[in-house]
Amino acid sequence: MAGAIDLVVTDLDGTLWDGQERIHDRTLTALATLEERGLPLLVATGRRLRSAAGTLARSGLTPPAVVLDGALGRELATGRTFHEAVFPTADAEAVLAACLAHDVEPCVYVDLPGIDVFVGEHPATSPRHLEWIGAGLAHDDLHAVVRRERVFAFAVAGVREQPLRAVLADAAAHASGTVARDTVLGDASMTIRPSGVSKWAGVLAWCADQGLDPGRVLAVGDGENDVELLAAAAVSCVVSDGTSAALALADHVIAPPGEGGWSEILALCA
Repeated sequence: MAGAIDLVVTDLDGTLWDGQERIHDRTLTALATLEERGLPLLVATGRRLRSAAGTLARSGLTPPAVVLDGALGRELATGRTFHEAVFPTADAEAVLAACLAHDVEPCVYVDLPGIDVFVGEHPATSPRHLEWIGAGLAHDDLHAVVRRERVFAFAVAGVREQPLRAVLADAAAHASGTVARDTVLGDASMTIRPSGVSKWAGVLAWCADQGLDPGRVLAVGDGENDVELLAAAAVSCVVSDGTSAALALADHVIAPPGEGGWSEILALCA
């Protein structure tokens, strides 16, 4: 496979790091080796920008990142935005209505100075999720928010799966979305993004920005929100405890992040 890969794209939760956000020493060594070889790395995650950047920074990592499942792309080292996909106002209003119809008051994701997420009076997401958002959290009338702001995504984390799937079904005409297990908070999480947006859309934007061949991408993931990415990549690597949909697309299966499985991709990029 020598010379066949121009870009490595990796998911974070359950892939690069474990449920305690720990990156194995072997994985850190592999990341350093990729950098020494001059092989670019792109992160593709469902997390918001501040959350992804902060956890990566604890390990001294500042790669470019596609966040919110493909809605926003930014160079972590410079702050330069290379990709954006926001909801048309009418679609944002329809998604909010679908959420509220099932008593799922969502988090609304924006990109404002000091504010990442708006919530209303009764957010459905896990209290731990709200704690993690921390200083980036603001309270407001969500109907006003979706009319006023550029909305990148809606999300709920660490809650029961059934109502989330009902929301996705009702919002399908206005958005793309994923319900997946939450390896950090437990139970399930939902991300809803503009129609046609996925992690792969962010990868294509980065490839166009950098002059890279999207036909020479190796992708690493484990979940439902990685399916489009894994299906489109030239080489797909899936964590052994990943979802059945992800594993069905695997060219190679790697060990979980707690065992340093991510380091196994080095042999595929030699």
